Amino acid sequence: MDRLIASPYAKRLAKEQGIDLARLTGSGPNGRIIARDIESAPRQAPAAKAATSPQALSDETILALYEPESYDRVEHSTMSRMIAEKLSQAKATIPHFYLTIDCELDALLATRRKVNAASPAEGPDKYRISVNDFLIKAMALALQKVPKANATWTQGGMLFHKASDVGVAVALEEGGLHTPIVRDADTKTLRHISDEMKDLAKRARGKRLAPHEYQGGVTAISNLGMYGIREFSAIINPPQASILAVGKAEKQLVPRGEEIATVTTMTVTLSCDHRVIDGVLGAKLLAAFKGFVEDPVMMLI
Repeated sequence: MDRLIASPYAKRLAKEQGIDLARLTGSGPNGRIIARDIESAPRQAPAAKAATSPQALSDETILALYEPESYDRVEHSTMSRMIAEKLSQAKATIPHFYLTIDCELDALLATRRKVNAASPAEGPDKYRISVNDFLIKAMALALQKVPKANATWTQGGMLFHKASDVGVAVALEEGGLHTPIVRDADTKTLRHISDEMKDLAKRARGKRLAPHEYQGGVTAISNLGMYGIREFSAIINPPQASILAVGKAEKQLVPRGEEIATVTTMTVTLSCDHRVIDGVLGAKLLAAFKGFVEDPVMMLI
């Protein structure tokens, strides 16, 4: 009798618990090793188990959980593999923590309408500033106002940057994303940021960005508000030290003295690398960002 015959579930349990199937006697039909044989088997010593690094489930283990004809398998593209590896590494090596704040948008939306109304109707000088353009500028100026957050962690020391280089997540049609970077966003006008972002986004979707256009940077913005997402948190894109997750704008009732006012609010969540940005510093950065969003005239000076 072949003692190594085991059910798929028993094989998975044995692999996860480091148990050698060859040492077991099966109690199932025809000597088949089943789950209870694994559960009753002697365990490894705690010290040896603790020394074992956690591993992702293998393809073989995952496939054994599903009937062969119950799914269609599509191979990963090179880009999707690279993104998955980078995000897994980022989440495993960067100590993330999260801060959330609500920003009132009414003043920004009114300023945007006035700015866009001044654009020529046609011709090469026509422009259209988006809310995201304002957010890029606000984040860049906030980093200048809180310079200790405008930094990058290295093993040898901290890098404090002079300019605010802000990345913007751009979704690709086939899945995944690129994060092109607006360099020196703190010194550029809203129109300059708008024109540059339109060009970067177009070339990102066409996979025509040069490496220097998406590598580096100090922070990034990921906006899912247009998809109806109210609030979320994003994974930091190394070597950046933070990323701002932007939710949708929606009307809310808020107290104004003894009155109740209807305002447009937007929830944003800042993911921080705790090695660079601690709780107090992250709170200061978000407060500075909120200040520029709610008083957008300061971005036009």
